[in-house]
Amino acid sequence: MSECHIWDVHAETMPREQLKKLQLQRLKECVARAANVPLYQERFSQKGITLDSIKSLDDLKRLPFTVKNDLRANYPFGMLAVPKSELARIHASSGTTGKPTLCGYTASDLDNWANLCARFLTSGGLKREHTAQVAFGYGLFTGGFGLHYGIEKVGCAVIPTSAGNTARQVMLLQDAAPDALVSTPSYALNLADALHQAGIKPGSLNLKMAFFGGEAWTESMRHAIENSLGIQVYNNYGLSEVLGPGVSGECHCRTGMHIQEDHFLFECINPETEEPVAEGEQGELVITALTREAMPVIRYRTRDLATLDASPCPCGRTTMRMGRVYGRTDDMMIIRGVNIFPSQIEEALLKVGGTAPHYLIELSRPKNTDCAVVKVEMRAQDFSDQMSELQALKQRIAREIRSVTGLHFDIELAAPNSLERSLGKAKRVIDRRNLKDN
Repeated sequence: MSECHIWDVHAETMPREQLKKLQLQRLKECVARAANVPLYQERFSQKGITLDSIKSLDDLKRLPFTVKNDLRANYPFGMLAVPKSELARIHASSGTTGKPTLCGYTASDLDNWANLCARFLTSGGLKREHTAQVAFGYGLFTGGFGLHYGIEKVGCAVIPTSAGNTARQVMLLQDAAPDALVSTPSYALNLADALHQAGIKPGSLNLKMAFFGGEAWTESMRHAIENSLGIQVYNNYGLSEVLGPGVSGECHCRTGMHIQEDHFLFECINPETEEPVAEGEQGELVITALTREAMPVIRYRTRDLATLDASPCPCGRTTMRMGRVYGRTDDMMIIRGVNIFPSQIEEALLKVGGTAPHYLIELSRPKNTDCAVVKVEMRAQDFSDQMSELQALKQRIAREIRSVTGLHFDIELAAPNSLERSLGKAKRVIDRRNLKDN
């Protein structure tokens, strides 16, 4: 593990009582800004909420939830708390159909954002003398620009390759010799495959670390990427609705992602009852963006499922940590009455030798019965034309998936490099069941 580096010692090691006082002050300021947004004006009025009624952090529970549909309903700029003329940049959420959710930033928001990204990058060992290759898309998606300016804030040189053109990515990994890679974990696997096919040994690269976000991934995938690239991998979390990357990130201890609590208030709730869950229990993350000027967001229901941990971290930071995102409430598949997440399938596949961590889940409903198929890509070195060997591999995969999910999935083996690769967030599920019509 790398030695401990802290970007903002005062903010990241603040005593908890002092932090809570700061959070309360900033919560009041956030409510005051939100009162300029028509949606919050109406909801505050309905609940009898005024600035004077916020007397402790417990009053957070009195504030209304905000959901994705609220942002969509107020497209394009109905959620702004400042005049449009004060905006310095506009991004948009990814992964949705129809019109995106536009997210505005003032110059102060952008500066805060860069510093928050610098925090988790530094905590993973990124230093001024390093070079970082950013393989996130540059555009409305917050990943590319968010990390880019965070890296520059640290003082590093940036190679803004953006997503795609894997051959060029590989060339620059060799020739420009970056120390760090920034991408989604699934795209890092694509790069690992490309390096292997080109006969390039990971040890011949200068690459030392990687910072991944943008999609849910498992600890098993972390190990697979680290083994294939010979690097140390760090997880981070963020979403454009509350800021972008920089909301939380792992330190060198990798015992969870430190939440930047001076800028965000986190809750973890039961998505059905909307009541808080116990510390360490999985629930839906709810985030209040305390310092965002252009677009204050109060109690945003992320739909992301994770855990919270307030125990001390050996790194010396005093901030609460979140576990990796297990899945999303809206990504959950209900198959024959059982709740299944793609991460469970991934966990099972990574336990079976002879397969690559590239897969696709296809759901259908012939004769009103759920049918679940997992297409699994084989590794080139394990590809075989022997039917008995292929059948045995399919049976091992089916058993492992059943042990994790309790359900039988039909298994289809795919040739190496035959499944479509994603340049951004990996698409893992195709659901053809037309559930809305049933």
